[in-house]
Amino acid sequence: MKAKKVLTVIAALIIIAASYSFKYAFDEQDWLAYTNRCLAQSYDSSGDVKLKKVELTVTTDYFIRLRKTFAKGKQEYYSFNLHNFNDIDYMGSANNGTLELRTIADDIIVQTYNDRKGDVDSMTTVLNIPVKNMEPERLDSLREAFNYFKAKGL
Repeated sequence: MKAKKVLTVIAALIIIAASYSFKYAFDEQDWLAYTNRCLAQSYDSSGDVKLKKVELTVTTDYFIRLRKTFAKGKQEYYSFNLHNFNDIDYMGSANNGTLELRTIADDIIVQTYNDRKGDVDSMTTVLNIPVKNMEPERLDSLREAFNYFKAKGL
C-alpha cells in the first residue's frame, strides 16, 4: 500500500516536471500577428491633425509598409524589407516618443502622391514612427521580432 502511494507521487512528479520542460516558442505567424498588433496599438497619430488614415504593417514577405493618407488626398508611402534592417532606437518617454528604424544603407523607399509640390520618389536609411505607450519590454519584443524576420529573410 505504501509502495503504491510512493509510486503514484513519483509518477505525478514526473508528469508535472515533463509538462514544465516543454516551452512554447513563437512561430512566424505568431511573430507577424504580435508585431502588427503592437505597431497598430502603438502608432500615435495625434501629432498630425491633417492625417486621415494610417496603414502600418509587417507583411508575410518581411516588408514594413507605412502609408499615410492626409485629408486633402496627399499620400506618403514608406517601405523596406526587414533583411535590410540594422537597428531600432527609441527617443522619448514611456508615454510617447519616436521609434527610429534604421537600415544598412538607403534601403527605405519613400514615395509621395498627390502632393502640391510634386510627387517624390527617394530612398533613406531611417524611418521615424511616432508611438505612444512604448514600454521597454515592448521595445525589446519589437527588436526581437524584427531580428527574427531579418534572419528569416536572409
